[in-house]
Amino acid sequence: MTEADATRADLTESVQTQPRRLTDRIFRPATQGGIKDSKSYTVFRAVNAFLLIVICFVTLYPFLNVVAQAFSSEAYINSGQVNLIPKGFNVTTFGYVMGDPLFWRNYGNTVVYTVVATAIAMVLTTSFAYALSKRHLKGRAFFIGIVVFTMFFNGGLIPNYILINTLGFKNTIWAIVIPNAISVFNLLVMKAFFESFPEDLEEAASIDGLNTYGILWKIVLPLSKAVIATMVLFYAVAFWNSWFAAFLYMDRAELYPVTVYLRNLLAAATGTESLGTGGSGEASQVASNVKAVTMLLTVLPIICLYPFIQKYFVSGVMLGSVKQ
Repeated sequence: MTEADATRADLTESVQTQPRRLTDRIFRPATQGGIKDSKSYTVFRAVNAFLLIVICFVTLYPFLNVVAQAFSSEAYINSGQVNLIPKGFNVTTFGYVMGDPLFWRNYGNTVVYTVVATAIAMVLTTSFAYALSKRHLKGRAFFIGIVVFTMFFNGGLIPNYILINTLGFKNTIWAIVIPNAISVFNLLVMKAFFESFPEDLEEAASIDGLNTYGILWKIVLPLSKAVIATMVLFYAVAFWNSWFAAFLYMDRAELYPVTVYLRNLLAAATGTESLGTGGSGEASQVASNVKAVTMLLTVLPIICLYPFIQKYFVSGVMLGSVKQ
């Protein structure tokens, strides 16, 4: 190796290790000569950690209590002895619910309804919000006024039922999907996000030959993962938990979503419970913790979905997209 190559290698190693050495000096513990935190900042971190732990516990406690009741027996639940740990472990209610073929049929309906409804809602909401975010859109104030008007006024339950029945949507998936295809709140959130989008990117893309649809598909949407993921979660949770529309517009049990199935199960269990000791032992056991099992089975898929989406909530969407 020549002297020039050795010098070049030394310079490269120095450049690569300099940021790491700087980081080590900044974050090195005080006992090793790093920057020592002030007493007030240390107190702040301790108080902040304590408050976050308390908030997490308060938030998780109701759910953990529901899980404990779902796996507890009738006697312990009725006597109020179930807190965070199941007592008198049993899975009678789970077997009662999950052993019914209609439960799985309705569960599959819920998955289909949620996926289709969320996809349609996202397409309509995204396209409408992007159009309303453009200040040069003709009639923009009129369309925004119509959107805001629907937040405070609607046709009412009976006119909506007549409309759905007249359109032939009764006992179809469209009775659930179409009336709730656009949430005004979600629309306004996406509109505000698109309005804050840097115009430099769209102008550059337009100069490069992209039309409006190309800019939306190739420029705007890839940089809008955070808001899109958030809206997907909002819509998915809303459609997954929805039961009244199906209860109102569907007459056949095989078309119900799982929320209506569990609602009917809860009503039947409540009726059995009101009969006192007249019911069978299994029915009485189901009545004692069916509420907990109902909530657990309903919320579990959303809990499983959330970890895959939550990372977008705090991501820097525009970081590095525009160079100043």
